[in-house]
Amino acid sequence: MSSDSGRPFQTPRGTRDLLPEDHAIHTHILDHARNQARLAGFGFIEPPTFEQAELFARGVGEGTDIVEKEMYIFEDRGGERLALRPEGTASVCRAYLQHGMANLSQPVKLAYHLPIFRYERPQAGRFRQHTQFGVEAIGVRDAALDAEVIDLGWRIAETLGLSDLKILINSIGDIEDRRAYVPLLKDHFEPHIERIAPDDQARWDRAPMRLLDSKDDRTRPYQDGAPLITDHLRPESAAYYDAVKSHLEAIGIPYEETPTLVRGLDYYTHTVFEIVPAHADGSQVTVLAGGRYDGLIEQIGGPPTPGIGFGMGLERMAHHLREQGLAPDADASTGVLIATLGEGADIAASKIAGDLRRQGVAATLAFGGRSLKAQLRQANRSGARYAVIAGARDLADGHVTIRDLQTSDQRQVELGDVVGQLAGELTNPPYTRPQD
Repeated sequence: MSSDSGRPFQTPRGTRDLLPEDHAIHTHILDHARNQARLAGFGFIEPPTFEQAELFARGVGEGTDIVEKEMYIFEDRGGERLALRPEGTASVCRAYLQHGMANLSQPVKLAYHLPIFRYERPQAGRFRQHTQFGVEAIGVRDAALDAEVIDLGWRIAETLGLSDLKILINSIGDIEDRRAYVPLLKDHFEPHIERIAPDDQARWDRAPMRLLDSKDDRTRPYQDGAPLITDHLRPESAAYYDAVKSHLEAIGIPYEETPTLVRGLDYYTHTVFEIVPAHADGSQVTVLAGGRYDGLIEQIGGPPTPGIGFGMGLERMAHHLREQGLAPDADASTGVLIATLGEGADIAASKIAGDLRRQGVAATLAFGGRSLKAQLRQANRSGARYAVIAGARDLADGHVTIRDLQTSDQRQVELGDVVGQLAGELTNPPYTRPQD
């Protein structure tokens, strides 16, 4: 099918098709992430793809880039203003409120993997539609819980085999801490405001702390000497931050204090963190990030309720795994390909394939009536371990030929034994695709 211009249709800018080799690495990441989340006591939730747009405006923040520039907003036929989900936390917190989860044992621990939509410039490992794995622990404010969530993110990266990483942590205090701190920060940047990057100038009034972690070379020179919030925390906020660090040390999790780390969403309070490559210098390298958001549920209409969580983009994680040579091979789509030769052999081949599948063996036919040579080329390309050659003459004598595509060895097998032999060889031990 073509577009009106006559050119073939393409994926919209910033989106992509998840092909089998991409799907294999996404599944690999999710298997590890889900397993680690279960070990930490997280259940799973899946909110809808779109929500009332006001949820994100109030939860994420009216002045954030996400709300002002990046949300996909539309009106449905009933006139309701809706938005495709630009992040997961606000949706999960809405579900916590809507379903009365405050009445459950606290904290409520929820994990999810969801498509996320943001109208932004496509970047390495980031698309306008991407998939995020995240966790939220809601209902308790406890330094041990902060450390547990950070540890969960670290263990996901570790079990995936990623090395040369570091955890950056900071405390950005609460509203009271920032009320005293932000004027000091503005005093520092105000003499230079005309010389910093235009995007940072736009953040000046609504989110001045974002200037501290700007990666723009026009702003970075003026970050030197800026007052740090960790020097201006009230005693109770400083004590909480110290407790988080103590718990991380007790678990044995390495961390690096980064007083300029602030994260980009309005709802963060106290603990914020990122996991990044140890030697990275740039804004598009974060492996996983999150923080505490004790005021978010109150912002969306609930009672004061603490919470902490993180998000991990699967595309970004896949990028890091590929960079370190840790991406798994694409799964073989079949363990056995059945080639046919001669009239009537296709009927026997269909029965063999069906019987193999009932025994848990992935099997397919070489469709299309091609030559035996072409069918065997297809078998090799498919990643199959075995080819079954079902020739009309051999079938009349009650047997078929099994070819080991890894060693090229062949053997004749009685027709009644072929399924049992292949099922035994491919399911015990489980079949894994041969390495190239």
